[in-house]
Amino acid sequence: MKISISMYSLNTTVKKEGWTVVDFIEYAKGLSLDGVELLDIYWKSKAKDQEIIQVIEAIRNNNLQVSAYDVTNNFVKESSKERALEVAKVEEGIRIAKQLGTSIVRVFCGDLHENVTYDEGQEWIVEGLKKSAILAEQEQIYLAVENHGLLVGKSRQVDEIIRKVGSPYVKSTFDAGNSLLVHEKPQDAFDLLKNEIVHVHFKDFREKKQSEPTSGFRSTLGVEIIGTVPGDGQVDLPYIVEGLKEINYDGWLSIEYEGIKDDKSSNEKAVQRLRSLLG
Repeated sequence: MKISISMYSLNTTVKKEGWTVVDFIEYAKGLSLDGVELLDIYWKSKAKDQEIIQVIEAIRNNNLQVSAYDVTNNFVKESSKERALEVAKVEEGIRIAKQLGTSIVRVFCGDLHENVTYDEGQEWIVEGLKKSAILAEQEQIYLAVENHGLLVGKSRQVDEIIRKVGSPYVKSTFDAGNSLLVHEKPQDAFDLLKNEIVHVHFKDFREKKQSEPTSGFRSTLGVEIIGTVPGDGQVDLPYIVEGLKEINYDGWLSIEYEGIKDDKSSNEKAVQRLRSLLG
């Protein structure tokens, strides 16, 4: 297994210091990682061509790989025109992933909102993924659905969508922490999805203590959850890593820190802990 870090893991620093994608890549090299996970939200310009060229050069110069390219799409839109734009967004992500040399595009699905039923939302997600999968199959790029939100937060929801789409190139980004936001044991979620996993977010969460002044993420039952350095929270990460070893997973483990402490030092600790688990 190879170790990567998501640019989102440094989101506070990225915003505070105005980092470009190249700045992040140079930081990641200092951690002696195998790769980096990049996201569509961090391009400085809508015309990305020149930035992509610079990123490809930085990746090569720093002897890194791109583990995944993340697209922030949302198929749960009421009009067909809006949904078509989301498919186009994923298709652009596939083309950029190809340029960056990764076979993984992390995709979202969307979430429930007013006037949309669960069945409607799932139907639009399946429709969007089926359309997006046409290009994904041609380019041999995996669309890796992250367990995220009310429509696809639980492992059974992700599994159902993957099965309904029915493409060999629509698989799972297993996020070890997100299961806690929908009150599912991460071990159980992993066990259900392990044969569909092509990308992993190495992440940890815990319930916020009442005495802590910070605000956290709201779970589906209204419990506040905050991010931690992997190993300091409630996710049984050794179980996940050992399970990946048992199925001979040889893909990426990408660190995604979403806590409130200094993100640079927190990510450095996360790298050390993941290396220790991998042995």
